[in-house]
Amino acid sequence: MGLAENAATLAGTADTAPPAAPQFEELPDHDDFEPGPGDPEQVPVHIAWNRLMRDVRAIAKGGKGGQFRSNGAGNYDFRGVDRTVNAIGPAARARGIIVAPVKVDTEYRTSGKARECTVTVTWQIIGPKGDTMPGHWQSAGEALDYSDKATAKAQSVALRVLLLTAAMVPTGDPDPDKSNIERGEEPRRTAESYRDEMVDPKTSYRRIQQIGHEVEQAGMLGVRVQNEVGDYETLMDLGKRKLAELSSGGAQ
Repeated sequence: MGLAENAATLAGTADTAPPAAPQFEELPDHDDFEPGPGDPEQVPVHIAWNRLMRDVRAIAKGGKGGQFRSNGAGNYDFRGVDRTVNAIGPAARARGIIVAPVKVDTEYRTSGKARECTVTVTWQIIGPKGDTMPGHWQSAGEALDYSDKATAKAQSVALRVLLLTAAMVPTGDPDPDKSNIERGEEPRRTAESYRDEMVDPKTSYRRIQQIGHEVEQAGMLGVRVQNEVGDYETLMDLGKRKLAELSSGGAQ
């Protein structure tokens, strides 16, 4: 039997049907998503971001990691990345907002024994529904380091610049253009003012969470105050109790 006959025989006996395509389970439509009790409200990203801006009213300069001292050049206070993320991070999580870098452009040069890095970071801001802020969100940062930390430091600066700029977070200081009078430190809120706000029935669950962060930054968690029924408890315990009351009542 020749080659042609063999081929014809094999063609007649072989299974010529194409293999079945693999079956994949379809993912559910995003519109069918039902948030759980701890999930953020499913609002568009620009609304979630606006609410974050209302949550974070101010970030003061100075504090831990927010002071720079230079020999012969004086001292100054600034808002460091830790202070900025510690203030904005909880509000972003509560609102279901994700801030993610999608592109990092770097430039390097040597300055003596140190390495200098300049970065331009492109960011994507994602809301609780999965939609993103329109346009290009970019910020720049630069840093100098004698080891291998210049890139990480520069990206941290870029993150701080983005958060402070995009959320338009003020320092809480008086406007320097209003007067040239020398001023001392801005007076801090009293423990009693925080107590009054927490026991106010109109204060929301998320605002009490933010108050807890402000009180922690001010080092006032252990300060005892007289609560709404005349007993004394710390601001930390008062905040936990009010959060538990609002949570059990379904008020988020």
